[in-house]
Amino acid sequence: MNRREFISLLGGAAATWPLAARAQGAKRPTIGLLGGATASAQTQWTAALVQRLRELGWVEGQTVAIEYRWVEGRFERSPAIIAEFVRLKVDVIVTHATPNVLAAKQATSVIPIVFASAGDPVGNALVDSLARPGGNVTGLSVQSSELAYKIVELLRDLLPNLGRLAILYHIGNPVAALQTDAVKAVAGRFGLDVVIVEIRRAEDIAPAIEALKGRTDALIIPSEPLYNTNRIQINSLALRVQLPTIYFDRLYVETGGLMSYGPNWPGIWRRAADLVDKILRGAKPADIPVEQPRSFELVINLKIAKALGLTVPWTLLALADEVIE
Repeated sequence: MNRREFISLLGGAAATWPLAARAQGAKRPTIGLLGGATASAQTQWTAALVQRLRELGWVEGQTVAIEYRWVEGRFERSPAIIAEFVRLKVDVIVTHATPNVLAAKQATSVIPIVFASAGDPVGNALVDSLARPGGNVTGLSVQSSELAYKIVELLRDLLPNLGRLAILYHIGNPVAALQTDAVKAVAGRFGLDVVIVEIRRAEDIAPAIEALKGRTDALIIPSEPLYNTNRIQINSLALRVQLPTIYFDRLYVETGGLMSYGPNWPGIWRRAADLVDKILRGAKPADIPVEQPRSFELVINLKIAKALGLTVPWTLLALADEVIE
């Protein structure tokens, strides 16, 4: 290869490098990723983010660095981890769950923050509005409280004699109060009673679910890092006390849960990568509208239904995006 061909090839390769990386010279931009659950619990979500970044030209270890941290459902750890990201001078903070986002927003008004999911970001003062976030924060709003109607409706379709339902309420997560209030409101419209079970830490989960035996007809498990981290235990407990349970995330059903209705979470994390890409290329979070899920999926585990002694109506099966047998 002669000198002219080499220079031409080098110039062509440089054109494919992300703009921000070229602008910073040899310094690779760094993403600080704070997961609300454990690394294993969020494998699918993290992989979706990293894969989409790669498709956009941000290859981990080559054109971008990623610092991973996990709070494992213990949000009291969030401020210290965010402070570490600030000291590391990361270029973008990526996180999810309202307590994590609040910790990041309180720690820095300079570093861009992208939340892969958060419930009611306007109501919890994460952003000024969905269309014009303002400040240094943007992301994807799950609006989980708006799922309450569909969640209760699905339980009624599954259990025609439903009279009382329970919901786990994680004290310390601002979204939990919104979710619980939404479920109470919807249940009231259907004439259903609601049992609110308060959870402060992982150790509270087992006795709380065991105490529900015979007291309620169904259990709602909202989207929450603490529950995600302990999802296998929750599934086992629900089966032991013969309690039909519905989740906001299909991951629970894939690991032995009965039924879930919610957004495609890996898809949401892929879209979060698109927002990160825009920021690394110079866009400001204040100018990037907060997005919302485009589709939701219903997943039913017939094996668990059988173990609970339930017959799933064919009308419900027809609505399901996936039936696990």
